[in-house]
Amino acid sequence: MGLEFMPIFEEWAVDYDDEVNGGNPEYQEVFANYWQILDEITAASGEVVLEFGSGTGNLTEKLVVAGKSVYPVEPSAEMRTIAAEKVGLQELAFSAGDMENFPVPSETVDTIASNLVFHHLTIEEKARAIHRYSQLLPVGGKIVFGDTMFLSQKAYTEILATEKTAGRASLAADLEREYYPLMSELEELFRINGFQTRYQQMNRFVWLVIAEKIMEAE
Repeated sequence: MGLEFMPIFEEWAVDYDDEVNGGNPEYQEVFANYWQILDEITAASGEVVLEFGSGTGNLTEKLVVAGKSVYPVEPSAEMRTIAAEKVGLQELAFSAGDMENFPVPSETVDTIASNLVFHHLTIEEKARAIHRYSQLLPVGGKIVFGDTMFLSQKAYTEILATEKTAGRASLAADLEREYYPLMSELEELFRINGFQTRYQQMNRFVWLVIAEKIMEAE
């Protein structure tokens, strides 16, 4: 699941923290309001958080500082190493895994969180993942994440054309290669699995999604 992107994860590991702070002009709009997005995810999360794609540990650190019990999962060994060396995270266990294959915490998880991770899943993988999370979470539990998605196929086509015209070739390649969903597709997957959702646009690309489980899946 999403592991076809492992070479990209490893390539980005060393430079990722610089990238999110605007170090790469091509991705500045993607990472606009990055730290605010992490704050919003943290604020919306419950007390026991299963975090996917923990990367270099930026969201993990926010969650830990907020007093959450955090179980971070990350497929990239390089990123796990960088995260585990950060002050405040050195005693935390970072598990190898992905959004479909992961160790289940021994305590009851009330939140599943991630940032800029969900688009690495195909629509079929998204469906399987959300269904499993519905089984894992109690009623009242939440899936909270920030990620790129589009309101319509037309919106996606227009943004892709804009990036190509602007000469942002790497970003345009990402938009064509990765699995960015339409909001309507995602909304249906949440609905049939018993979730009520709300969305907040955080920049031109990224939306904050808070999906609360209100009933058992159909």
